[in-house]
Amino acid sequence: MGTIPASFVENFEHNFPMERNGRVWLTLRVRSRAKSTASPPVYTEGDTVSGHVELNFDKPEKIKGITVTVQGGTTAVGQEEILFLNTTQTLWSPDPKQGKSGEKLQGKHSLSFKFVLPKEVTMSLSKNKQASFKLPPNFSERASPSYIDYKLIVTVRRGMFQANLTLSHNFAFVPLTAPPLPSRLRQIAYRSGTGLIGPDRDRDGWKVLGPTELAGTLFNVRKVKVKCELAIATPLAFPLRSPIPLFLTLRSNDQQALDVLASPKAARVFLVRSLANGSDAVDDEAVRRSNNFFLESAGQAVFWSSSSDDNSRTLQGELEVKHGIKPSFVFPRFAVRYSIDLLPFVVPGFQLDTAAGDDNPALLSEAVIICTTHAPGIVPQSYTPPGYAPPEGGGDYNKSMGMLENGNQRFYHHHG
Repeated sequence: MGTIPASFVENFEHNFPMERNGRVWLTLRVRSRAKSTASPPVYTEGDTVSGHVELNFDKPEKIKGITVTVQGGTTAVGQEEILFLNTTQTLWSPDPKQGKSGEKLQGKHSLSFKFVLPKEVTMSLSKNKQASFKLPPNFSERASPSYIDYKLIVTVRRGMFQANLTLSHNFAFVPLTAPPLPSRLRQIAYRSGTGLIGPDRDRDGWKVLGPTELAGTLFNVRKVKVKCELAIATPLAFPLRSPIPLFLTLRSNDQQALDVLASPKAARVFLVRSLANGSDAVDDEAVRRSNNFFLESAGQAVFWSSSSDDNSRTLQGELEVKHGIKPSFVFPRFAVRYSIDLLPFVVPGFQLDTAAGDDNPALLSEAVIICTTHAPGIVPQSYTPPGYAPPEGGGDYNKSMGMLENGNQRFYHHHG
């Protein structure tokens, strides 16, 4: 996975006022790459966070100091926040020559500040182990067991027996990640507007999963076996607002079984998000428990007929990576990963044989990475024919995966 160099573009100035005694006396002004002043400030790795703090004292007031802090932290439900970013700049401090009586401020003041967001932070994984991690995106969802927040905090420290005054506002952080270039033949297809070449002729452009065997009963009469392969476009990293190209191939000597299972609505392929929290969140091989691992659908693929012969049927498909989903990231105590899962086919007349005790119904699964921007010079094209669309809300994924709804928590028993 590549990283796009950050080039800071100041689009809008955000103004955050604070009132006291019915009048605005402190304002935080900050510029960001947000597209609208109605949204929070938006930054990415290496960006400069710059602005100024305006104060207007209607009468002389003793102030012990004025600071601005850029802060990032992770919070798990029921636990204290762990800060991974906490940098403070002093905007004003009293003249020490004033002695214990201190220095009083009055009238209007404008104090500027500038931070450069780091590309990485060093975190402790255990007592004797540290590692560097890219800054994660902010994350806040209803019922989520963990949260990631970024804040700008202005603190005005006052005299003895007077409470400090604090103005705090959240901002959004978006990592800049891009996938490697696709295969040469797929690049040509995107640039020329021609159709995609499948895995049979573009072997560098696809990861083929399987074959897996679909053994079941057709029309309650006879046993059938069908072999299934799922091809996913490579590299296995895809940007937001782009389609993931797929090919699904079924092979069998039973043409009736092929015709039944090759219905475009029978195949169910999902983009699955896994959210891991806790001490082993960074470990890809850790055994996941129902209290620290949560799965949900981030989208379902749509398929249409592509080709057929006596012993095979091929469907072409796409799975849209929607704008609103969070990119992949792995960070201490909190990680978001994705996979593409093929679940059992659902079609009238076919009953799949299932192994007793198998609590993971996915027939095929492959980990993928979701990025925030396209590979340089590549604009993925959609090939979905008119009239084809995946079910709203991710189809029946939750039911298929055996997930239980219990209030706001989602539990799934997984082998890891």
